[in-house]
Amino acid sequence: MEQTKINILLADDHQMMIDGVKDMLSKDPGYIVTAEANNGQMAYEMLAASPGNFQLLLTDISMPLLSGTQLCRMVKDQFPHIQVLILSMYNNATAVQEAIFAEADGYILKNAGRDELLKAVHRITNGGTYFSQDIVPIIYNQYHKQKIQDEQISHLSAREKEILGLIVKELTSEEIAEKLFISKKTVDNHRANILVKTQCRSTIGLVKFAIKSGLIE
Repeated sequence: MEQTKINILLADDHQMMIDGVKDMLSKDPGYIVTAEANNGQMAYEMLAASPGNFQLLLTDISMPLLSGTQLCRMVKDQFPHIQVLILSMYNNATAVQEAIFAEADGYILKNAGRDELLKAVHRITNGGTYFSQDIVPIIYNQYHKQKIQDEQISHLSAREKEILGLIVKELTSEEIAEKLFISKKTVDNHRANILVKTQCRSTIGLVKFAIKSGLIE
């Protein structure tokens, strides 16, 4: 019985990278690159024209017209059956977080060898996920930071969250006291407690904390 092949669309703005990945994948008869794209928009149009013809998208993260994460987000929204593996030269927290938020099924670095590429593709096309070992510490650190931040938010009382929101809106202690019908001394006490609980040192720090925590848009 003939083995069912996994049809892959490979998107990268460097033809040399496309040729290299194709060569590595050609060593496994279960996978075939059936289409190539040199930018994100071209890749999306190919998928949209015949989404049923593809099971896997391998995409660079940095491309013209549509980035890999933008492309991934659109694919996951419109063609959820297509798995997405991001190939990137970036191993920083921002790039990894964007990929995770875009619901990528995997993320490996471009300096990965053939064995790791095939391992990632195999795991993803069998319903799993794969993130390079170089990426795992970044994911853990992001999770750890978020966990600490969530704990800091949970320690704020409803009144403290309310006052934090007003501080972010640049209201003075006097204005906050007047708005909430409390004394300035009470506001100052709350402000001091908020600084301690959030481990911030200044109003600017509180603004950054509030934005990162999703307390304000």
